[in-house]
Amino acid sequence: MREQARNTLRTIYGYDDFRPGQAEVIEAVLAGRDCLVLMPTGGGKSLCYQVPALIRPGTAVVVSPLIALMQDQVAALRQLGVAASFLNSTVPWHEQVDITRQLAEGRLDLLYLAPERLLQEETLQILDRADVPLFAIDEAHCVSQWGHDFRQDYLGLDVLADRFPEVPRMALTATADARTRAEIVNRLRLDRPARFVSGFDRPNIRYSVRIKSNANDQLLAFMEEHRGQPGIVYCLSRRKTEATAELLRADGHDAVPYHAGMSGRDRSDHQARFLREDGVVVVATIAFGMGIDKPDVRFVAHVDLPKSIEAYYQETGRAGRDGEHADAWMIYGLQDVVRVRQLVDQGEASEQQKRIERSKLDALLGWCEVTACRRAALLGYFGDHPPEACGNCDICLDPPKTYDGTVAAQKLMSCIVRTGQYFGAGHVIDVLRGKDTAKVQQHRHDQLSTFGIGAEVGEVHWRSLLRQLIAHRFVLADAARFGALRLTQAARPLLRGETTLTLREDTVANRSRRRSPAKSRDDGFEITTQDEALWEALRECRLRLADDASVPPYVVFHDATLKEFVRLRPQSRDAMVAVHGVGQAKLDRYADAFLEVIAAHAATPA
Repeated sequence: MREQARNTLRTIYGYDDFRPGQAEVIEAVLAGRDCLVLMPTGGGKSLCYQVPALIRPGTAVVVSPLIALMQDQVAALRQLGVAASFLNSTVPWHEQVDITRQLAEGRLDLLYLAPERLLQEETLQILDRADVPLFAIDEAHCVSQWGHDFRQDYLGLDVLADRFPEVPRMALTATADARTRAEIVNRLRLDRPARFVSGFDRPNIRYSVRIKSNANDQLLAFMEEHRGQPGIVYCLSRRKTEATAELLRADGHDAVPYHAGMSGRDRSDHQARFLREDGVVVVATIAFGMGIDKPDVRFVAHVDLPKSIEAYYQETGRAGRDGEHADAWMIYGLQDVVRVRQLVDQGEASEQQKRIERSKLDALLGWCEVTACRRAALLGYFGDHPPEACGNCDICLDPPKTYDGTVAAQKLMSCIVRTGQYFGAGHVIDVLRGKDTAKVQQHRHDQLSTFGIGAEVGEVHWRSLLRQLIAHRFVLADAARFGALRLTQAARPLLRGETTLTLREDTVANRSRRRSPAKSRDDGFEITTQDEALWEALRECRLRLADDASVPPYVVFHDATLKEFVRLRPQSRDAMVAVHGVGQAKLDRYADAFLEVIAAHAATPA
């Protein structure tokens, strides 16, 4: 069975062997078992259901939450010669009829459906009459209220257990802690599933978190290191998305906005440019990203705080899917904490869901303020077993200085108490520093014992301290009372001197250290000056073929495959089919064009 799967992998996809964990999942599916599969973004989850779909007779059904995800995967599969299609609102009626006929006649290998489409009785009846060997539920964390992207429609997918009890089901996700994984199994009613939890680590991604001072200047400094490279910049609001895209364009970057307030046509055009052109930067809200398979995204930047570690991991996971070096960069400050908590508290979710979201935000804040390896803390959150130090995060590369913040914290918390726990950060810090403002005079806070006890240091220091006290859950910025600060129960021992507190000194804004070579999963081959002409010619050939096929360039061949063409310079079809990423369908479709380009540059020394 494994050998049959490996032959399919070689013939269809052009790969010699599976990545770690894939073969075991495929064997379990082919044996008819339900499965829970957790693999990091870029780890190859899709192969785990595509290969069994190609081996088993009938049409495997893939449940996917986004139209863009379906379109991209189906386009890529068709390039491989696989009979794949999707049904959603973008498909004209006459094409839907034809796809349904192909399903009934067993002429499709894979059919992609949105959960709401699958749950329609008409669709279920069609599937009743079809030969379905497998249901694959992608982005399965959407079923969990503990997940970061809960979707109501996913809750109805437990109907598959009753309607198709003999058909194996697999739930796949890149982001789920232990509680979320348990809820996925329970809500989807998976029957004694085989569980496959691959490591969460993406060693080629460098994680960096900096304190927000001048956000625009910090972003522009970071972007200078990535000029001409494709990437994603995440913002919290639509207005900021537009403004940030304009800022980047003014600085010479090819940047486009993407948010839910734009027309569908504009969103589609901007996404298409990002996928098909080199060096486009998308500035987006969280409306953008799920299902984006672009392999060469070189960075993901957050200029606002996300809502949870799960959301952050999912969003940063869109970088470096090709295994090459990529950056996950974020800036955040005290105001971000208040704003995100307000969004949670003022949302329409149930109180139980709000409690879940608050706890996840608290965990993210704690991660932002760690003083040991950032990757180790991130992986530890998901129950992984990380190394003590990764050597590829901001903490490992530039360890922060720490200091005993016990006395300073006591001063700040005492001032919060003395002012009645009714005021926000600005006023409390004014009282601490002894500033004679109108508000201080109005409330007679210049008469308090804490007035001026923190005058020896500046506002930036106190804001840094307060941010860390919030992250350590000693202080809460109450969104329901416009950010009023109040102490938590955990603060009492610290305030009474029964415990001590070590804090980190903030680094200079956007201090950058020259980058050491980051880990990647290729063989280290790099394009030299001698190779440049062939490399560019191959890229131009790929772009032309992609435009002719109306697919993104990476669907034709990934950069890694083009690098192999440069390194090996195959002169025949037999030589080309041995290259990683060249399957039979792509060989038949593209070999002559690329062999012609390579032959034209044969005089260039390898």
